[in-house]
Amino acid sequence: MPSADPPEGVFRRLGERSRFEGGFFEVVTATFVGPDGFTFEREVIRHPGAVCVVALEGDRRSVLMVRQYRGAVDSPLLELPAGKRDVPDEDPALCASRELAEEIGREASSMKEVARFYNSPGISDEETICYLAEGLRVVPREAHGVEEEHLVVERISLADVEELMATGDLVDAKSIIGLLAARRAVGWVTRSPGIAPTPIGGAHAAGHVRAATAAPPEAPPVSTDLEAGGGGQ
Repeated sequence: MPSADPPEGVFRRLGERSRFEGGFFEVVTATFVGPDGFTFEREVIRHPGAVCVVALEGDRRSVLMVRQYRGAVDSPLLELPAGKRDVPDEDPALCASRELAEEIGREASSMKEVARFYNSPGISDEETICYLAEGLRVVPREAHGVEEEHLVVERISLADVEELMATGDLVDAKSIIGLLAARRAVGWVTRSPGIAPTPIGGAHAAGHVRAATAAPPEAPPVSTDLEAGGGGQ
């Protein structure tokens, strides 16, 4: 039934009630009033948010990604390093730096925000902030959870994003957004022949098992223009 005198032409949230609390998220039933004055309900997932990182190598043409098993879709996916913003009041850039080290064993001299977006606003308020990481150097990896212990680090070319999407090898939305945003940020507009992602580290690579704690390969040297360019935001 219509609520009393809602603002004309405006949607308003009237309130919500909790239905389920998970480890880091909450499912609520939220009540809204529409422009016509009628109320309605929607199930909403309240999420602390996330970060993802485009780890740009010194040639400014290739990035490091991970291929990690995702239980929700029962499949390993090619993704950017990413994680939840589950530490209250933490600077998202610090969260991104931690995920970069944990998943691919890299530390960056520059972390620049290149995009932020809602992952699935039809059902959740999760917002992801994407960073471009440059000036990479190797640091110890500290995997958290069985999926991270068995992920594979892969190097891809920024020029091959569309090809990877077309072949179905790149289907993760945050990674597609982040790669395209990073490519624009570095002025990468040309394309090269498609090259399959190359495993370079992780627990399983090149058809055999590697120790999850094995040191990742040496990062390429930082180019002169990056050294001169300095930090990010």
